[in-house]
Amino acid sequence: MPTTLPAFADATASDSALRRFLHGLAGVDPVGLEARAAALGTRSIKTTAKAYAIDLAISMIDLTTLEGADTPGKVRALAAKAVNPDPTDRTTPRTAAVCVYPDMAATAAAALAGSGVKVASVATAFPAGRAALDVKLADVRDAVAAGADEIDMVIDRGAFLAGRYLKVYEEILAVKAECGSARLKVIFETGELSTYDNIRRASWLGMLAGADFIKTSTGKVAVNATPANTLLMLEAVRDFRAQTGVQIGVKPAGGIRTSKDAIKFLVLVNETAGEDWLDNHWFRFGASSLLNDLLMQRQKLSTGRYSGPDYVTVD
Repeated sequence: MPTTLPAFADATASDSALRRFLHGLAGVDPVGLEARAAALGTRSIKTTAKAYAIDLAISMIDLTTLEGADTPGKVRALAAKAVNPDPTDRTTPRTAAVCVYPDMAATAAAALAGSGVKVASVATAFPAGRAALDVKLADVRDAVAAGADEIDMVIDRGAFLAGRYLKVYEEILAVKAECGSARLKVIFETGELSTYDNIRRASWLGMLAGADFIKTSTGKVAVNATPANTLLMLEAVRDFRAQTGVQIGVKPAGGIRTSKDAIKFLVLVNETAGEDWLDNHWFRFGASSLLNDLLMQRQKLSTGRYSGPDYVTVD
């Protein structure tokens, strides 16, 4: 199959070649990886730096609602919150995007028109990814036609875990082609990949196939984003750019609920990939409740006290 990266054409020429390449990547030392992630998580961020980090984190959120009970009204309310997170303080940054199911993409696009906040839509039979390729591609086409600026696709974890890497690679290529100008985030569901070696292989597979972002998880399983799996993916995008000159974004999703957690992830970004990734074009948080805590902490920094329970809306 053709690849957008000629330097890796041989690696993606066949299933066996792709397997050799992915299994030839350096193995991950789980103890060392988790120790480094834990050590970086102890960094202390104070005063002005903390205020900057909170605003940066707000600007990196894909404010998300992915529930069967989603309604147009709920999506419009979420869009309003993304554009104006704190009505009492107009200096509060907007979030990066609102993430919804494809059938809600048109509602989100209308509500966000002219705001600069992106419409992200999950697709490809999210969250399980258990559907035929033509169904997955139709899902993507519908979302893009409805106004999605970004597509969050899920890989076929069954195929990946069975070693059918070329099938996963070709599906990502096909989805990327359907995206047009929309950016593609490839979700690995790291909690189902079993090993750090598999997360590293999935990261490289997604990047070789043309992902604009690699994303940890759907938020629908027990283990979602962790400092260790995000650190591993940050190492992958750093090394990929060093070899190809192509920069890829990273999106941890699921389980990041507090300002303290978000700041730890920003430290990981800065210390691993570098300052070039400290921008919402290259790093995102997939979250629903994180924004509320960031707003509470932001208000505490500016006034010296915490607000009451009605200060932020309940999504």
